[in-house]
Amino acid sequence: MKFLDQAKIYIKAGNGGSGSASFRREKFVEFGGPDGGDGGSGGSVIFESDRNLNTLIDYRYAQHFKAEHGSSGSKKNKTGAGGKDLVLKVPVGTQLYEEDNNTLIYDFTKNKERYLVASGGKGGLGNVRFKSSTNRAPRRKTNGKIGEEFWVWLQLKVIADIGIIGLPNAGKSSLLSSLTRAKPKIASYPFTTLNPNLGVTYYNNKEITLADIPGLIEGAHKGAGLGDKFLRHIERCKILLHLIDITEEDLVGNYYKIRSELQAYDKKLSKKKEIIFFNKSDLLEKEKIQTKLDLFKKKTHKKYENVSVFLQKDIQKIKKILIKNAN
Repeated sequence: MKFLDQAKIYIKAGNGGSGSASFRREKFVEFGGPDGGDGGSGGSVIFESDRNLNTLIDYRYAQHFKAEHGSSGSKKNKTGAGGKDLVLKVPVGTQLYEEDNNTLIYDFTKNKERYLVASGGKGGLGNVRFKSSTNRAPRRKTNGKIGEEFWVWLQLKVIADIGIIGLPNAGKSSLLSSLTRAKPKIASYPFTTLNPNLGVTYYNNKEITLADIPGLIEGAHKGAGLGDKFLRHIERCKILLHLIDITEEDLVGNYYKIRSELQAYDKKLSKKKEIIFFNKSDLLEKEKIQTKLDLFKKKTHKKYENVSVFLQKDIQKIKKILIKNAN
């Protein structure tokens, strides 16, 4: 299934049905009086969050959504049927914005949350409503009200306990596939991952959700590389797992490139709890690795873990650390 994290759609609530201007007509009843019923109310448009969804792809090709109209009233004082509500399912983490794509309407953060965004129009009144002591045979009726209609934006921000960040080709997708049952695309070239991938890992009967965020590069907050379209997904993560390729020459520079991008996009991101892992330790000799790590610690004063996503003992070590920090 393709990943889509933003969509603009048009929603229209149902119109109310018209009231009826009917009069009772029966044998031996000369003046039956009015018996026109009210119109039914139009259906409303409701959004509901569903944790089994992880994309807005359903709203890419179908962009117009309309609830049912209410039926008109009829004789014998019968009220018209109400229009059926239209329930639109969205992933947990979806934010609903007005047409300006800036004014937040609602934020879906839990499963099965519902929000009525467009109300259906009320049904019109039948002529029986206008009967009075001075007007015994009213012909007046009213039409139903128009249902609300407008354009809205849907924006999806992935919700995960831990977001895996780092430069392209640092091994983020390999780590996710090693820790979970997720099957992200893995290759030896940069920008293999084009969309966030989610997975769940378990350790000691506890579980956490991980998100593999597409690789960031210098200038990402301005649109460079894959741009800033995926930086917003990091906002929902409780903890950031910063993965660094230990085979690269400038470990300190690469670390601060990502940190500066987080800071430039949103200062809150740079204040999130961070776990640093150096990956691909199986590709270098121990002496060279230690020299690099000593230099990194001296310049950054940061704690870190040295691992390889291809070693099973390291995978168990990673799980233990992640579960401990996330709970």
